[in-house]
Amino acid sequence: MIETRTDTIALTDGTQLRLTVAEPENVVRGGLVVLHEDKGVTERIRIILAALAEEGWLTVAPHLYHGDGAEDPDSDAEAPRVAERVRGLSGESVLADTDAAFVWLADRGVSGDRQGIMGFDIGGTAALVVAASRRLGAAVTVGGGGIVAPLSAGLPPLVEIAEEVSCPWLGMYGEMDSHIPPEEIDKLRSAASGAGAITDVVRYPRTDHRFDTDPESAEEAWRRARNWFDLHLR
Repeated sequence: MIETRTDTIALTDGTQLRLTVAEPENVVRGGLVVLHEDKGVTERIRIILAALAEEGWLTVAPHLYHGDGAEDPDSDAEAPRVAERVRGLSGESVLADTDAAFVWLADRGVSGDRQGIMGFDIGGTAALVVAASRRLGAAVTVGGGGIVAPLSAGLPPLVEIAEEVSCPWLGMYGEMDSHIPPEEIDKLRSAASGAGAITDVVRYPRTDHRFDTDPESAEEAWRRARNWFDLHLR
């Protein structure tokens, strides 16, 4: 298994951003920015980075929580801190961090049409924000909330921006997700259908917020996401 590492880069505003990365051992087929779940860059995210790198993708996960004392929460006991971090996210901060990650990929020879983004949970929300604001090759959202009511004061409701997506975008949701009602998923699908790009929203009937609760659905969703990037990042 390819190992991940965490680097720190300087942003234009003088602050620093941590990037956890995984590099393919052989030819790089493209680059993927992976946006983490609400607990930050967890071991699960590192495994995903490494798995994608095994398939030839240069992967980078910006730590969206940064600043003083912004280490990623790593236990259920830190739920209040997780909620505080989520409330602190804004479209501006997400775009600044992902812009830096895309520059990191470009500096390593990955052109814009071979750059994609994939996000889980709050990262899935952020991935759609980026896809509606930036030109890139493809995007995937897994369980991104804030569809009708925003996750934070600084983030827009996803139904208000889905029509602005300009790259192929795939959204995957569990019908048993207690945080995201099926009718909201349908509203997101309807909004995204008006975009000037290919979009698809898939609902998995046996899955809740974490896809790994149903191994069969998790495997199918993982295959679908990889196929999406295979098809659109050329």
